[in-house]
Amino acid sequence: MVNRGRDVGVCRLASAAARRIGGRSLRLPAALLCAAALLGAGAAPALAARPDSGPSHRGGGKGGGTGGGGGETVPAGTGVDISYPQCGTSFPQGQAFGIVGVNGGLANDANACLGPDPGYAQSELYWASAQSIGGVSGQPDASLYINTADPGNVYDNAPIADWPSSGEDATYGSCSTEDVRLRGRTYTVGQNSDACAWQYGYERARYDVSLLTAAADAVNAQSPPTIVGSSAQGYPWWLDVETANTWRSGAEGEAMNLADLQGVVAGLKEAGASALGVYSTESQWDQITGGASSPSAGSLYQLAVWIPGASSLQAAIANCALRSFTGGSAVSLTQWATSTYDADHYCLA
Repeated sequence: MVNRGRDVGVCRLASAAARRIGGRSLRLPAALLCAAALLGAGAAPALAARPDSGPSHRGGGKGGGTGGGGGETVPAGTGVDISYPQCGTSFPQGQAFGIVGVNGGLANDANACLGPDPGYAQSELYWASAQSIGGVSGQPDASLYINTADPGNVYDNAPIADWPSSGEDATYGSCSTEDVRLRGRTYTVGQNSDACAWQYGYERARYDVSLLTAAADAVNAQSPPTIVGSSAQGYPWWLDVETANTWRSGAEGEAMNLADLQGVVAGLKEAGASALGVYSTESQWDQITGGASSPSAGSLYQLAVWIPGASSLQAAIANCALRSFTGGSAVSLTQWATSTYDADHYCLA
């Protein structure tokens, strides 16, 4: 059952999301996006946008809030998460910690404001690393989150350009190819298999690490220099797992989704990351993974949990008592939405 408080949070995120369709940037009516997001949080199919002319997968995803924070000062001891919707705005100030989106809302694109463009004032990585004031025991100044998805090899009657056709994992074996007939043409694509899904997640994670390195190097090259970490091991990483992105369905689809997320974890760990968690709700996690919360979930079992959906700090604190949907002992972070930004409470302080 979907909690109505969570519905409000999903609507706020959806109302701000810019859907890029066919290479164009469209801002859809808030009511339409809200309704679609609520369907995605329940039992309906996940949202998806059309592939680019490439084509490659173009799903939806968490936007890190509803717009700029307007330079507002946030409540003491709390954090803020921002991403591509805040590009070109004044970021919130006084946050104890900052969580920054690496992607531009999709698993295969970049947040243009992660690094400096044109300078420090518009670098979200710099904002979290250098301007967070700290003071929350156990919570680092800066963390990162990445969008995840499992589109499969074909979307909208066209092959997905970045779906893998090779690679091997010890658990799932080799990713192999198959021929598909689309619009009168035959394409050779990677199979819709657990092995290829794992490889897709792994490659997306490695791509995300490269985005961090490039952004940090650009920040560190500014004058005067302010050094921020450029390696994956320097940050906690949160996997954004929401039905607004494109996922496989049914029992076979859930198995592919699980393999995909395990590939993400493997790619991040290979790059040196050790503090990993999941941003989702129990209902969305259940829909995407089939409710993976036991040792059979492998590397996803007992990952830290960050739960959205509250509309106030008090409600976010109360949500710390919710069940950890990955099988862990407690919720780590909760999020609440203000009129201008998304704020975060650390439950384990």
